[in-house]
Amino acid sequence: MKAVLRTRSLPALLLAVLALVVATALAPGVMAATGVSGIAEALRKGPVHVDPAASGQLSRADADRLAGRIKGAGKPLFVTVLPAGHPTANLFSDLRTATGITGLYAIRLGDRFDARADSSVLSRTAVRNLVDSVRGEDARTQLADFTDRALANMGGRAPASWGGRAAGGGTSGTALITAAVVLAVGGAGAYTLVRRNRRRRAAERRAALDRLRVVVDEDITAFGEELDRLDFHPAEPGADDAMRADYERALDSYDRAKQCMAGARGPEDVRPVTEALEDGRFSLAGLAARREGRPPPERRPPCFFDPRHGPSVTDAAWTPPGGSLREVPVCAADATRLADGRDPVVREVDTDHGRRPYWDAGPAYGPWAGGYFGGGILPGLLAGTLLGSMMSTPSYAYDHGDFGAAGYQGGDVSGADFDPGDFGGGFGGGLDGGGGGDFGGGF
Repeated sequence: MKAVLRTRSLPALLLAVLALVVATALAPGVMAATGVSGIAEALRKGPVHVDPAASGQLSRADADRLAGRIKGAGKPLFVTVLPAGHPTANLFSDLRTATGITGLYAIRLGDRFDARADSSVLSRTAVRNLVDSVRGEDARTQLADFTDRALANMGGRAPASWGGRAAGGGTSGTALITAAVVLAVGGAGAYTLVRRNRRRRAAERRAALDRLRVVVDEDITAFGEELDRLDFHPAEPGADDAMRADYERALDSYDRAKQCMAGARGPEDVRPVTEALEDGRFSLAGLAARREGRPPPERRPPCFFDPRHGPSVTDAAWTPPGGSLREVPVCAADATRLADGRDPVVREVDTDHGRRPYWDAGPAYGPWAGGYFGGGILPGLLAGTLLGSMMSTPSYAYDHGDFGAAGYQGGDVSGADFDPGDFGGGFGGGLDGGGGGDFGGGF
């Protein structure tokens, strides 16, 4: 047995999969439980669960088709159909806790429909818009439309626990055996395709990092020149411990930025570099203020238009071409330019279409900008720009997390480790379009 488990032979692996699927097909079916624990158990096995008391809303054949569509997309979308009288208090949060899987959870309850998702899979705004877009439809159409639209927008991957049988109903053993045979025949081709896609993805990441490296090297060089121009000596007359501490932090930031960039393997590895440069420039601003006898500045983000301008001194109103008015942090020079009706000095980078502002240069610049401005304020600053639009999509979040930060992605087993705010609020979405406050505390 150990020898079989250790084999690296693809045919042997496919035969093992075939045997497993056949055994599953011949196993006796079990009527799904109706409580949260039973629903969660069903959803860990497949993407669609229909309560026996709600089978009139979605037939077994429709449930199987819906489950097949979700599995084919490979996304962590969980669909449940429940009768109108099912308890709703804390339903979403309890179900999410019971399954322990990061994903998008949709529930048709009687004639009402609602959904919740982990923010790493789909934003709250996107979930709300998707739910609103299918409000008022019959169960079959509503669930099909929601599934199609959600799969086109959500991130993450299907959980590994899903087997060959949809939770919405059984599939014949013959069909499963046929599917297993197809799997065995096509396994070698699929394996080759996966390897090819991985190589392509790796090449794309290297190309993105190479383009980004040019900009980051410019930033590091500019900061090094600022250190040289400062001409500060720790032993110079008037230097105190606070000045020396600022200078030491600036030097450490410079070294850390160079080391992080030297070890970067993908675009997301750039964020620590620009975080270090931002911290170093703030230290230099504090040192300059102390040398001139001024109070040290408050901690503010860098100038939005070009972080090389240093820490911002105020917020100014600005409207990007084709966008809406917003407040952005600006340096003193750009604040004066805007007040005079002139254009700010904008950081431009090379693109396939020539020099463009960094916010119109593509998704690779998200981690670069995120290191300077942090994930919290950046989406608001970039709203309406090309980079802002790309960063708001689940696919970007899946690739880069919170602009490069690690976290649970869709399909991961996180257990009870999830943000309850993502699953809060009352159950809503009646056929009449009314809210769901009468359902009480939500997931």
